[in-house]
Amino acid sequence: MAPKAASGKEKLIDEEDEILQAVILADSFDKRFRPLTTRKPRCLLPICNAPLLDWTFESLALAGVQEIFVICRSHAEQVKTAIRESKWSRPGSGIKIMPIMTAKETFSVGDAMRDVYTRGLVTSDFVLVMGDLVSNIRIDEVVRVHKERRKTNKDAIMTMVVKESGAAHRTRPQGDASVFVLDAETSECLHYEPVSAYPPTTMTRIPRELLEAHPEIEIRNDLIDCSIDVCSVEVPSLFQDNFDYEDIRRDFLHGVLTSDLLMKNIYCYVAEDGYAARVKDTKSYESISKDILSRWTFPLVPDDNHPGGHVYRHARGNKYVANDNSVSLARTSKIGNNTLIGASTKVLENVQITGSVIGRNCVIGAGTIIDGSFIFDGTVIGAQCVVKRSIIGAGVTIKEKTRIEKGCLVGDGVMVGPLAVLDPFERLSKRRDKTTPADEDSDDSDIEEVEANQDTGSSMLGKDSNAIVWPRGPSEEDDGDSIDNYKNQCVRRLGDDGSDLELSDEGSESSDEESESSGYESTSDFHIPTDTGTPLASPTLDVLLPPGTMQLKEFRIEVAQSLERAFEEGHSVDNAAVELKTLRMASNVPLPLVREAVISAIVEHIGIVEGALPQRKEISRVIGRWGELIDKIGGVDAVQTVLALQMHCASSERFPLFGQILAELYQTDIVEEDDIRAWYALPSAKGTGLVGGPTTENVKRCWAVGARMIQQFDEQESESE
Repeated sequence: MAPKAASGKEKLIDEEDEILQAVILADSFDKRFRPLTTRKPRCLLPICNAPLLDWTFESLALAGVQEIFVICRSHAEQVKTAIRESKWSRPGSGIKIMPIMTAKETFSVGDAMRDVYTRGLVTSDFVLVMGDLVSNIRIDEVVRVHKERRKTNKDAIMTMVVKESGAAHRTRPQGDASVFVLDAETSECLHYEPVSAYPPTTMTRIPRELLEAHPEIEIRNDLIDCSIDVCSVEVPSLFQDNFDYEDIRRDFLHGVLTSDLLMKNIYCYVAEDGYAARVKDTKSYESISKDILSRWTFPLVPDDNHPGGHVYRHARGNKYVANDNSVSLARTSKIGNNTLIGASTKVLENVQITGSVIGRNCVIGAGTIIDGSFIFDGTVIGAQCVVKRSIIGAGVTIKEKTRIEKGCLVGDGVMVGPLAVLDPFERLSKRRDKTTPADEDSDDSDIEEVEANQDTGSSMLGKDSNAIVWPRGPSEEDDGDSIDNYKNQCVRRLGDDGSDLELSDEGSESSDEESESSGYESTSDFHIPTDTGTPLASPTLDVLLPPGTMQLKEFRIEVAQSLERAFEEGHSVDNAAVELKTLRMASNVPLPLVREAVISAIVEHIGIVEGALPQRKEISRVIGRWGELIDKIGGVDAVQTVLALQMHCASSERFPLFGQILAELYQTDIVEEDDIRAWYALPSAKGTGLVGGPTTENVKRCWAVGARMIQQFDEQESESE
């Protein structure tokens, strides 16, 4: 669709009178930090005892930004309150900050940008960042370069800030690496391609016409995308004209670079100095916290220009202690390097703290060991506890002799212990108080489902615990339907006799020799099943469809026919997605059913060929051609994608291909490591509640394949460390 005119918004204003504006997208549009974010937005999570949003404000203040629009959907009132109570609302701050509450139907960056256009917020070139940015890069220099370029080229609509880094840099997310093809002279971005982290991408394809039109190009895969964009006023209108633009890089950037109608140019600014990174997941949260403590973000450091307004005393080894004499440290306590301790915190005898951040008003009991962890304000940890590489929310009580292994997230107000043991990557939240009114922004439907699946007889969390254990669930784009309810419908359709069919620990942690003897073939990437041992029923969508009416059956038939035509006639993915969306609106069916139908059709389109290598090539061909259709039908929910793949393969003759198909989905960035871990933690993925039979056994075998993949993820992480 051709772009609309700028409607007179791009006015000729004297540069000296122009106000530099910025747009902060405060929503992350995912749930990677649940349950810490069930009652609080990610942008207000503290990092080094200051909210993430304050770090973003500091970054923009360094660039001379004068007017900031904060676009928020979830927990908007909390964001407004935080801004109102921050130092940025004081007279003389020099920045005008306006929180803008967007519609509840905003589920992506594209939706937020369309709202920016509809409201007419920006009137000139502006800076676009996310609400979880930590940066000391002088964006004012990028703005100057962008405006100079715009004087001679009005089609230069965006300048992206990128930074050189090594391949193993800890703030470079492995799943977000990209290849940028740049004009060597002008730094114009000619081609963009995301790179798969595992299995590693070893080849990129560059259109031949680029080589013909540009005599000298640079192919860069050593750049960190800082997610800092200087945009012209035309950019929001392009999102308005193209409703399939959801993500800035994968959709907008790719769409502009490949469009023959838009004729717009996008440039890169390779920052030689400075620091910039986004807190996109728990791994980057840990990395950026370490960088702040190691002073890579100077002048934004705890003892100078701390965004939260706190004052810390800096000691050798990058030890930071609140400088108001309110911290109580026992003489026998040991504070290691790269550690920060907030005001009014008490550290008792024989405590060991290393590489950690302790919030304000905390109490650390005698003999406790805290290693590489992040403790929020008001938390009390009892005596002789161990906390390793975990994030503990605000107001948490951890009673004596409790052990928390690496990767755990403990939500606000949780009580754990005594003598509790949390396995690695466990996630806990506080059980809801039935008398408290529900927060309309919270994930109450998810919490209800988690509470319903709790084992009330379990004492692993301690006799006095008020906590519930979370599986890592799906993303926010559930299109108004309860994804977890949908998954339970999938389980009930397969049968429910109340039996417990979870695999044993021995089955999920089997050695390579055991895998070979049980019918698993070792490939270069994963172990996949090669023999089901039982004849399977013919593939059908009935497995995942809830009990319904003739309308659902007709919809299923129409979807199958539509995709069959698309496969045979070689339709584009976008056209196939539009037709499916039309069918869905006409039939008024939930989005999860459309996603399951698409996955089933793609899997059945994969031919079964002899030989491991030809079979992998066939899977790569089909997924490479049609895989992105899964996320084009509306919303992105990778956890549901893996579950639907598992349920379909369990009743299909393509069951032996489950591991290879999942690996290919991972390679093409349709699912990520966190998504596979989240799927693996779901009770329905384990086969809980299914009756015995071939299909149930195949569900369990798929889950065992996931166990092997996660084991390899952990081994790779250990090797990289």
